[in-house]
Amino acid sequence: MDVYEAVRSRRAVRGFTDQQVPKEVLERVLTAAAWAPSGSNLQPWRVYVLTGAPLAELKKRAGNRVTAGDPWDEREYEMYPPALKSPYHERRSAFGHERYSSLGITREDWEARQRAAAENWNCFGAPAVLFCYIDRDMGRPQWSDCGMYLQTVMLLLRAEELHSCPQMAWSVYRRTVAEILSPPDELILFCGMSIGFEDVTVRHPRTGRAPLDETVTFVGE
Repeated sequence: MDVYEAVRSRRAVRGFTDQQVPKEVLERVLTAAAWAPSGSNLQPWRVYVLTGAPLAELKKRAGNRVTAGDPWDEREYEMYPPALKSPYHERRSAFGHERYSSLGITREDWEARQRAAAENWNCFGAPAVLFCYIDRDMGRPQWSDCGMYLQTVMLLLRAEELHSCPQMAWSVYRRTVAEILSPPDELILFCGMSIGFEDVTVRHPRTGRAPLDETVTFVGE
């Protein structure tokens, strides 16, 4: 698979089979992903990979919280600005509409929307999940470095015929994740990433992208 095909075929998959991902494949991907760029080569990402019994325990604990209606953990970073201006507000709304409409869920059906969102904490059935942490002393450029690292991981997974789903949703269950991983106090959980083989029986639309002239300006001849 060439780079262009990896980019075109990468998407947030929300349905995985239970086929296990070989450890050597994950090691190969993460070894190569270490070459992702970072300012002054800080490599600010701290990554944990969960599979098997520890992942099953995390899913169980998260599921128990969902069932009990436990309130979310307070986020340690702001996912979105309090008031999204145009065109970002419209793009986010369009995504939500596409996502829930594909599941037959109306905007007014809050309970169904919550059930769909709860699938995040079952990792959409994935047999592997990556958690990306960053030191709380790091600044915005280092958070950007983590984004480049995670994109590199996702593209390499496509080269291995695997799919993924990055999930900032795990930030609101960070204490449950910490119960399993015991990360150092100086780390903030940025996101999780479900990893596995796509369940092709689960239908979900691919969110469109803005036309080039909305996001890119060419200057010069």
